[in-house]
Amino acid sequence: MSVGTPIERVWPAPVTGPLTDPELTTLYGRAPHPHLRVNFVASADGAVTLDGYSAGLSGEPDKRVFGLLRMLCDGLVVAAGTLRHEGYRAVRLGEARRAWRREQGLAEYPTLVVVSGSLDLDPAQACFADAPVRPLVLTGTTAEPPPGLTEVADLVRCGGERVDLAAGLAELRRRGLGQLLCEGGPRLFGALTAADLVDELCLTVAPLLAGAGPGRITAGDGSPPRHLPLRHVLAAADGVLMLRYARDPGGAPPAGTAPAA
Repeated sequence: MSVGTPIERVWPAPVTGPLTDPELTTLYGRAPHPHLRVNFVASADGAVTLDGYSAGLSGEPDKRVFGLLRMLCDGLVVAAGTLRHEGYRAVRLGEARRAWRREQGLAEYPTLVVVSGSLDLDPAQACFADAPVRPLVLTGTTAEPPPGLTEVADLVRCGGERVDLAAGLAELRRRGLGQLLCEGGPRLFGALTAADLVDELCLTVAPLLAGAGPGRITAGDGSPPRHLPLRHVLAAADGVLMLRYARDPGGAPPAGTAPAA
């Protein structure tokens, strides 16, 4: 049964009628190999925020897919700056989505993974203090944790002063977190792109013009263009588009994946 604002598939094969949650789950799915999916929302003119926050661009259809993508992942990756600015809470799922995960042989909740070079984190923030699964923090070898952080999260040291993202993702996969979902922010997305670690981009386009000022969904140092084929286009009744781009599933394994023995 569909919920709220109807979402339909318009490409590659149009499907008449609203998509149910199980149909959306099948469309997005879990990859058969280690996979990093990035999820963002932007305005039609490319802004990543409205009045300083991404929530101003997100409506009910986007939140619905947002929740399903969290249900599908093993690990939820987010930069420390985004975690602080957006006020992340504990990563929790409703009973129906937890039941789906149990049926798939997954842990009831995905693991929160925070990327932080400086360890400027608040252990009292709900995403740590109220987490149903102990979070992981990817950081370099030199950063000193604030008091209380190691009581609520495990530090994963990878790289020197800067976080080595490829090494960090390889360690997450060694720990069984093969399906990763990154929710930003733009600098982390830019760094992952530069390291050729992005396997998929799910982009929601809100039907509004934000005007000049806000940044794009990616930021940081430039990197070579990387082809990412369009896989599907969904349209919600309120004018929102949901685009999914992904590598060829039969292509080379993603960077940061340990070679087969």
